[in-house]
Amino acid sequence: MSEEEMEVKPVRRRRGFPLSPKIIIIVLIAAFLIFAAASSFFVVDQTEQAVVLRLGSYNRTVGPGLQTRLPFGLETSYTVPTQMVQTMTFGYRATDSTGTGLTGARAYDDESVMLTGDLNIVDVEWIVQYRINDPRKWLFNVEDKETTIRDISQSVMNALVGDLPILSVMTDLRTTIEVEAQQKMQEIFDGYDFGIEVVTVKLQNIVPPEGEVQDAFEDVNKAIQDMNKSINEGKEYYNTAIPEAQGEASRIVLQAEGYASERVNTARGDVEAFNAMRQSYAENEDITRTRMYLETMTDVLEGGNVTIVDPSVDNFLPVQSIGGAK
Repeated sequence: MSEEEMEVKPVRRRRGFPLSPKIIIIVLIAAFLIFAAASSFFVVDQTEQAVVLRLGSYNRTVGPGLQTRLPFGLETSYTVPTQMVQTMTFGYRATDSTGTGLTGARAYDDESVMLTGDLNIVDVEWIVQYRINDPRKWLFNVEDKETTIRDISQSVMNALVGDLPILSVMTDLRTTIEVEAQQKMQEIFDGYDFGIEVVTVKLQNIVPPEGEVQDAFEDVNKAIQDMNKSINEGKEYYNTAIPEAQGEASRIVLQAEGYASERVNTARGDVEAFNAMRQSYAENEDITRTRMYLETMTDVLEGGNVTIVDPSVDNFLPVQSIGGAK
């Protein structure tokens, strides 16, 4: 092999894609624009409102839909569920999806056990449903929201129950307690600028403490139920017997009135007949006297075995006696 053939050919190196400063600037600008666009838009759900802060200070509140804000953290947004009714339970924590069911719930006696106005102890469980009506107040005016709601609700309920006897709390004043509790809670929340509206307060389970006290109250409730049953049965009998008695009384009165009318009319007829007879007698005394005498004698002698003989007849033959008649 010649020296020329043994000469090594130079190796060519592949050159990479050149990163010019212009391309780098374009890439950075594109990334900047993408990040700016991503941080400039946000979506608010139909059940929410969003509070927008600019450099940490409140700027505005926006509603549902696609919204804009200044990018790069100059403006931040916080969504608040303003159209959702939220529920808090007191005296128990439910395990079902609604958060209000009593089956299988865990008891919290420190919330529900209260002293009544007649120095009895009662276990009251209730729920509070509320809706956020001012997102700005809700976010910034109160720090520990759930604890504050629980403290206010327990304070109001204890005050109401503490002014009433235990039987009233357990029976006829439940609705009154619910209405007054809702009003008082709303007044306190408004005083704190809480930004919420109390939708409803609903009492759930109200029972005396377990043990002998509860057994005694069950006996009392059973007695009350028996009393109400007896009252209802008495009212039912009253509503049945009184109309029947009134109907019978009306029938007797009408019957007596009819009998009285009949007697009066009969008496009047007799009087009129007697007056007519008397008038006829007065006009024809002899004829009337004779007629009355004959009618009377006819009634007396009718059907009797009597023979009338003329006094002028000397010889009288009792023909009727021949046949054996007596």
